[in-house]
Amino acid sequence: MPPSTATYVHKACAYITRSDGELLVFDGPEYEGKQVPKGTLDDDESPREALQREVYEETGLDDLDSVEHLQTDLWQRREGRWYVRHFFHARVDDPREEWVHTVTGEGEEVGDEYECTWVTVSERTQFALDLDEYLYLLPLRTSTSSPTPQSTRS
Repeated sequence: MPPSTATYVHKACAYITRSDGELLVFDGPEYEGKQVPKGTLDDDESPREALQREVYEETGLDDLDSVEHLQTDLWQRREGRWYVRHFFHARVDDPREEWVHTVTGEGEEVGDEYECTWVTVSERTQFALDLDEYLYLLPLRTSTSSPTPQSTRS
């Protein structure tokens, strides 16, 4: 249980899939390993609003279908700093196999480039920052023989 002096940061995390069941991931400049779009909620912003904004800022995708809340958890990365993570699933219809997106919006990441691609999820799939925690809730076609993204757990 977090202490009463803990700092809480709310994050929206996006599992984005397309019709073939593949999951959108990217290599970002800040962490080792694959990630999914995610980011901090702005003041007076709902988790769902933050999800839409963060997905657009980090990937350029702005036409999300069937947005569904999957899970909210409490996760600690550093001592005294707790994250309230709101995980969502959404679908997109995007034919690109890969692309590089330059981060838009405001904040420290503006101008950073994210290399976006699609992966087939397996039970061994791991992402940076424990972002793979709720992949099992997705209606994905999984594979045990595909290469899996690896991460450095913090």
